[in-house]
Amino acid sequence: MSEDPWASSQLASRFVDGAYATVKGYVRTYVMHHQLLDHLPAPPASVLDVGGGAGNQSFPLAQAGYDVTLLDSSPAMLDKARGRLQQLPGEAQQRVTLVEADGLDAAAAVGGRRFAAVLCHGVLGYLDDPQPMVDQLCRCAAPGGVVSIMTGNANTTAIQPALERRWADALAAFDVRTGTGVLGVRARADTVEELSQLLLDRGVEPERWYGVWLFVDWLEFSGVELDAGDAEQVAATAAVELEASRRDPYRQLSRVFHLVGRTPG
Repeated sequence: MSEDPWASSQLASRFVDGAYATVKGYVRTYVMHHQLLDHLPAPPASVLDVGGGAGNQSFPLAQAGYDVTLLDSSPAMLDKARGRLQQLPGEAQQRVTLVEADGLDAAAAVGGRRFAAVLCHGVLGYLDDPQPMVDQLCRCAAPGGVVSIMTGNANTTAIQPALERRWADALAAFDVRTGTGVLGVRARADTVEELSQLLLDRGVEPERWYGVWLFVDWLEFSGVELDAGDAEQVAATAAVELEASRRDPYRQLSRVFHLVGRTPG
């Protein structure tokens, strides 16, 4: 077995205990949860979270009554998931199954089971070619099922270096397809149009797309730190981000986007 990068570099702790504990982390979970609820069937429908990490996105779905299978290749991330799982109410814990496997083998790892919704958030950017993963996601979706993908926006790669006043980097970024992820790791970006075509090529109809981060990104890159302990401010921030995620031109300026498709019924 290859070395787990999440363990060796302590990225798992930085991601789960650091990034998700910020206002920005809360906004990601909150915004995408509400976007998903606009498309998911009613619970207890089945959800497969491919590359689901510690369950930050799918565990709230389990609490809402969904049957969740979280698949991840990293033992370190799955250890984080087990720890977080113990914090859920007993009934929600019983609705969660953890599977250690590579997302590129997802269909085989779940024994050919097909799900009412298949999530893959923040994974495609770390793959040189997104097509094999998209193949797996579509294969795991049941007839009439949802395929939900969140990935970097190739049309906004210049925003981060510009807001950080790295002008030479910003100028160069207009013509590149990579950017810096939330943990400082370089990642490849896609466009909504390209990813929509990949779904269409596999018989999955794109239904809607959203932005995820906008103002919280701009504030962070400008050096403004939001107080995660200020519940009123956090709630107000999340409400504004949710509204921006659904509207043009705001969603077009988001550093990452969320695309939802549906398989034929």
